[in-house]
Amino acid sequence: MNLLYANDQKGRYPVSWYAATATELQPFDSLQGAQTFDVCVIGGGFTGLSSALHLAEKGYSVALVEAQRVGWGASGRNGGQVGSGQRRDQQDLEKMVGLDDARHLWSLSQEAKALVKSLAETHAIDCAHKPGVAHVDWQARDVQHEHDYAEHLAKTYGYADIQPLDRAATCALVGTDVYHGGTLDMGAAHIHPLNFALGLARAAAAAGVQIFEQSEVTKIDQGDPATVITPHGKITAKYLVMACNGYLGGLNEKTASRVMPINNFIVATEPLGQDGAEALISQDVAIADSKFVVNYYRRSADHRLLFGGGETYSYRFPKDIRALVSKPMLQIYPQLKDVKLDYAWGGTLAITVNRMPYFGKIAPNIFTASGYSGHGVALSTLAGKITAAAIAGQAEDFDVMARVPTLPFPGGRALRTPSLILAMSWYALRDRLSL
Repeated sequence: MNLLYANDQKGRYPVSWYAATATELQPFDSLQGAQTFDVCVIGGGFTGLSSALHLAEKGYSVALVEAQRVGWGASGRNGGQVGSGQRRDQQDLEKMVGLDDARHLWSLSQEAKALVKSLAETHAIDCAHKPGVAHVDWQARDVQHEHDYAEHLAKTYGYADIQPLDRAATCALVGTDVYHGGTLDMGAAHIHPLNFALGLARAAAAAGVQIFEQSEVTKIDQGDPATVITPHGKITAKYLVMACNGYLGGLNEKTASRVMPINNFIVATEPLGQDGAEALISQDVAIADSKFVVNYYRRSADHRLLFGGGETYSYRFPKDIRALVSKPMLQIYPQLKDVKLDYAWGGTLAITVNRMPYFGKIAPNIFTASGYSGHGVALSTLAGKITAAAIAGQAEDFDVMARVPTLPFPGGRALRTPSLILAMSWYALRDRLSL
């Protein structure tokens, strides 16, 4: 089954609050016939769009091919959180790659957040960029670790934008008594992700990138140059960037064995009014909690609650997304039991074994970056920039990311799904039992 079409209509954005409030972008033509470029980018999400934009700004001729619409995948459906750091915390990374590379990874994560903001400002992208992400803890035993980690970031990395929250401050912020404490990171942010993706596409096109939509890549012929085949055309290019993430399919087995598509889901309530929305989240910040299957939520510009929660590991989305996401939402906010859910949608992202993204070279002229594991808004945007730099001969940042060990799933692509289901089901059970 092809994930590009398993849950969505061809050439149409899913029905979501993001799509309903997006700044419209007219479709780009599909690829027809044979064409030649310096670089071909596969995938029209944050990684691909950022790669294409930065390459064009360096003077390369660039084609971007997208099977559906730009921003159609996880980039246009996610929680919109522009988080600090990598997906794994710095203490884990210090053990994994050593302090020097861990410091470099932290520096890159800081650059990633700044890049999202600067791109939005430079290209006048109306993506509602706002500061603040709170991390809140279900278990009392986790609060001290959260506070200690904030102190570690301040002492070791000079990062002072995180403040500890005790239980009272957390309850005042989130409007529920289910959490025991946490932290508030005002150096992080949240955005309208689809508008950001569409804005990157406009900027890339203005810089000279040739964007081809509804042009699924069916085959890649490696070589120098490489050739990308679609149903009605082909592109020959000296360099190739694979930015497919959860929709990679079987285009490259080395990457596919290291990244695993999973599904996550979001609902948007009916408008609650300003007072009603502020009763749930008193400040206009995003929230992420400590459950293994993370709940993440924030207020919208029109005073809804956008609430993400629940994962599935099959190809098909569940028939009733509202019912799936309502369970964790009502656990936190039981007062919403009679509130209408105007929108409910799903998306497919990609994770790795160790939850760090996979950066690598498939061949000397073929680059890949994917598997952001739910922490990709900022990092995938930066991935495009540092991939473009690597193609231009400045590979230090790309190489640091590529040095992070990203092992294949046990059994590779063929067995990754059953193995993952067993593991994830166990952790989901721990969440339910509050172990």
